[in-house]
Amino acid sequence: MPDTLLLLTLVVLPFVGAIAAGLLPTHARNTAAAMAGSVALIGLLMVWAAYPTVSDGGVVQATFAWMPSLGLNLTLRLDGLAWLFAGLVTGIGALVVLYARYYMADADPVPRFFAFLLAFMGAMTGVVVSGNLVQLAFFWELTSLFSFLLIGYWHHTASARDGARMALTVTATGGLALFAGVLALGHIVGSYELDAVLAAGDRIREHPLYATALVLILLGVMTKSAQFPFHFWLPNAMAAPTPVSAYLHSATLVKAGIFLMARLWPVLAGTEAWFLIVCTAGLVTMLFGAYVAIFQNDLKGLLAYSTISHLGLITLLLGLNSELALVAAVFHVLNHAAFKASLFMAAGIIDHETGTRDIRQLSGLNRSMPFTARLALVAAAAMAGVPLLNGFISKEMFFAEAISADAPLGLANMLPFAAMLGSAFSVAYSLRFIHGAFFGPDPVDLPRAPHEPATWMRFPVEILVLTCIMVGILPAATVGPFLAIAVRSVLGNDVPDYSLSVWHGLNLPLLMSFLALAGGVALYLLLQRRLRSDVEGEPLLHHLEGRRIFERAMVFLSWRLARRVEGIAGTRRLQPQLRLILAIAFLAGGAAVWQRGFGPGNLPSTPVDPVLALIWAAGGTCALGAAVLAKFHRFAALILVSGVGLAVVLTFVWFSAPDLALTQLTVEVVTTVLLLLGLRWLPQRRRVPGERGPEVLTLTRRLRDLGIAVGAGGGLATLSYAVMTRTPPDLLALDFLARAYTEGGGTNVVNVTLVDFRGFDTLGEIFVVAAVALATYALLRRFRPAPDSLEAPMQQLHQHALAAARPASGEARPTADWLLVPAVLARLLFPVMLLVAVFLLLRGHDLPGGGFSAGMVVAIAVILQYMIGGIEWTEDRLSWLRPQVWIGAGLLLSVGTGVTAWAFGRPFLTSYFAYVELPVIGKVPAASALAFDIGVFALVVGATLLMLVALAHQSVRGRRAASPASAPAARFLATVGED
Repeated sequence: MPDTLLLLTLVVLPFVGAIAAGLLPTHARNTAAAMAGSVALIGLLMVWAAYPTVSDGGVVQATFAWMPSLGLNLTLRLDGLAWLFAGLVTGIGALVVLYARYYMADADPVPRFFAFLLAFMGAMTGVVVSGNLVQLAFFWELTSLFSFLLIGYWHHTASARDGARMALTVTATGGLALFAGVLALGHIVGSYELDAVLAAGDRIREHPLYATALVLILLGVMTKSAQFPFHFWLPNAMAAPTPVSAYLHSATLVKAGIFLMARLWPVLAGTEAWFLIVCTAGLVTMLFGAYVAIFQNDLKGLLAYSTISHLGLITLLLGLNSELALVAAVFHVLNHAAFKASLFMAAGIIDHETGTRDIRQLSGLNRSMPFTARLALVAAAAMAGVPLLNGFISKEMFFAEAISADAPLGLANMLPFAAMLGSAFSVAYSLRFIHGAFFGPDPVDLPRAPHEPATWMRFPVEILVLTCIMVGILPAATVGPFLAIAVRSVLGNDVPDYSLSVWHGLNLPLLMSFLALAGGVALYLLLQRRLRSDVEGEPLLHHLEGRRIFERAMVFLSWRLARRVEGIAGTRRLQPQLRLILAIAFLAGGAAVWQRGFGPGNLPSTPVDPVLALIWAAGGTCALGAAVLAKFHRFAALILVSGVGLAVVLTFVWFSAPDLALTQLTVEVVTTVLLLLGLRWLPQRRRVPGERGPEVLTLTRRLRDLGIAVGAGGGLATLSYAVMTRTPPDLLALDFLARAYTEGGGTNVVNVTLVDFRGFDTLGEIFVVAAVALATYALLRRFRPAPDSLEAPMQQLHQHALAAARPASGEARPTADWLLVPAVLARLLFPVMLLVAVFLLLRGHDLPGGGFSAGMVVAIAVILQYMIGGIEWTEDRLSWLRPQVWIGAGLLLSVGTGVTAWAFGRPFLTSYFAYVELPVIGKVPAASALAFDIGVFALVVGATLLMLVALAHQSVRGRRAASPASAPAARFLATVGED
């Protein structure tokens, strides 16, 4: 299989499966599970398909040009380390899907669960196979987003909402720090490509920005992997369904930080700063998590803190600046994934079959659930480090590294004892898990009678427990080759000699292992009275509860501090916010001019044409009139503002800018009508009690606004004048003029720039337009204007529209004969305007026009019909219109045009043009940018119509009782809302 197809399938398929699962009906439980399982298994097959290449030391790689000029490409890279983690993500993911099929209740919306799970799987796979650091940061934040949805899946419970919010806040904030560190790392290296970064280790460690990049990246790593003091979000994420907990704790979310530390180990490790930060965080986290886990009464809470402890152990190993410690860390990642996933699934089985996870209510389940008890016993023994199980071997390697560590500041003598103490704690909480749940007298007063689960629900646990046993007995034969390729991809030719034998003779690490086992048993026996009591929390550390600290910090930040900032800089009125934005923009522009200097161009000035001066005078008069009338008559002020827009249109025409003139003209028409419909939403002018006299206050406001307007407008006019008076060699436009036809295939430089040279900017802008339209609709569908806030001009406009509309059956036509002639003419013009729009769309690449202008013409055509016939015309005559479908189709077509370029090995949004021979017509130019322009056209039409539908329907909705003809409009909006 080609590398490109293999890697694309591995990353894209989970997202496609997530969309498909999300579209399934709620009751399609088996279909959703089968789909999710198939996606996971196909991903696992893709991973295995890459094994021959990876096992030989090769790298499966595919690169798609995104923005090569900025060093940003979509790079997928699968080496040994990525292969190992991708196998964990897909393999354990498949087991979790099977387990979740039987765990989730019938009342749960299971397709939505699997949609979230698959999306999270895709995001985690993207992190693992990313070959570009910016791309990795993107997928990193996606894991935070989808884990938020998974943790908060049971959103009807407060604990799920709080846990999801906490997890997102901590991990997403760390993700921002990681992104800043990635930018610093890319600045040091000069590239964000992972291959270039991994080859620049010495340059990175010697750079002055090394410490900054290291701290920022480690902040992202430690928040994601729940290292102290950012550990508290992980136990609170236990409100998620148990399949989610098993997946997040074993192979995915918390392992992302471990993966990134291992990935960047060759370039960031080896310094004292790395050792002090990473080892300290790992050591504290290991001991703290293990100690707190002993006193947890919730099975999942116990396992959550044990995960924190084991993540601390792996972090400590990675911080030791030793190649053998790296080998032990990667090995323990595999072992921890196996026994932790099986333990979480066992805890879920206990909860599913008994109705509780509280150890104080559980006992004696060994008699009613013997198979589950034995599986859990083996997994817990592996977690405790019992010989002949996988956890024993990696912990023995940990002890060996703790003994031989070359640690500064006297830590070398402390590490072996800390390692033994942490291991003893792990034995104690493993004993509590097994002894508390499965041994002792029969349980009483359980919510459900305990019994064994369904066979297929227990099957994933059996597979994982068998793995623990096989790796523990035959480590070199089972996991040895996989560990070797992962370590080799990180260390290259510097892989040290290591042994995965079960027996290394009588040595100090073996003695430490048995001392830890004996110490853990003794500790558990000594704590029996404390563990059997009803006292909540652990001794000594219960005041350091992370959730309490987090909540207090959030209260301070989001309530007290935010209130103070809001009181200083906030306002409930729009005008002060606009003044602040314009003032900041003015200061920013002034600062740039002050630093770089400013001077006029060297072209000679030309005399002012009297006609142009008259146009500008009319526009200025309209602007001043709008400012004066805005207080007294908003309708008249809006008309005058449109006059300013018309003056701008004529100015564009005067200076030979027909594209700008056409766009400005159509925008003016559409926005004027939409603003007319929106005037009713503005409150009436009322004097605020306690304010100063209106005369003094009005003068102060007007002078302040006048100063800001003159400063901002005058500054922009001065900059424009300076640009337009430059000599041709200084003009940036010459580059676009020279390349428009040869590279873009069009003679209309403006359109070629928008859909080709700056197509990425245009793509972002149409996403903004879509977001604005959807936000407008979402807001207006929830509120309606108060009857007393309607202004007389809009009342008349609405009455005229209703008078000309086709009445409902059985009613007499309202008397508005003077509108019949323009109504007929407007309806006859509708197909003509559609033809004009198509004409502008098709000619836009070579002559004035384009998708935006064509879309606005269609919007004007529909708006004109509404003004004559009311929104009922839209429902009766244009029932095929679905604005949200137009928006979605436009976005898909625009993005699809950019993605298609990848199929031909070109950067994203690269256009192609050629001449096509057509019968009769002959040669005609054809550019792929036309498809992008059609997407822009569809989105503009959909966004404008959606805002029109929302505004116009609210006009009718407020008068439903008075106007029976508005009922079809209500049905139409209901159809839009359903879609």
